[in-house]
Amino acid sequence: MSMEIVRLEAGDDALVMRIAQDVFDEPVRPDRLAAYLNQPGHFMVVALADGVVVGQCAAVIHRHPDKVAELYIDEVGVSPKFQRQGIARGMLDAMFAIGRENCCEEAWVGTEPDNLPARALYESRKEPHGEAESFVMYAYRI
Repeated sequence: MSMEIVRLEAGDDALVMRIAQDVFDEPVRPDRLAAYLNQPGHFMVVALADGVVVGQCAAVIHRHPDKVAELYIDEVGVSPKFQRQGIARGMLDAMFAIGRENCCEEAWVGTEPDNLPARALYESRKEPHGEAESFVMYAYRI
């Protein structure tokens, strides 16, 4: 089986029409993916196994008037049968490289307290200061 990590660009939406189970939270709609990829500062990498998407990582650059640019890693998903093979780590490495290319000095990601596999991955990346922080999040339906 050939495995590769690919950075998606606008127009690459056909690459993600063959998706393994549980990579995304919901079915991918081509119009939404195209809008996402066409938006400046929005990035996605996917892991392909023999042409099938088995992992995805999406991120957005947050630019601030008073702080350095940050790369917010919004989603990381790997199909259960492909987990624990270094795919998520490889996608994070690719996304960190994209952040550096775009002058980001920090990247951040969050997960639920009980998502132990995600926490183990994030805690294994201690460079230079990959430490968990406490925060409270509120979600609003608008």
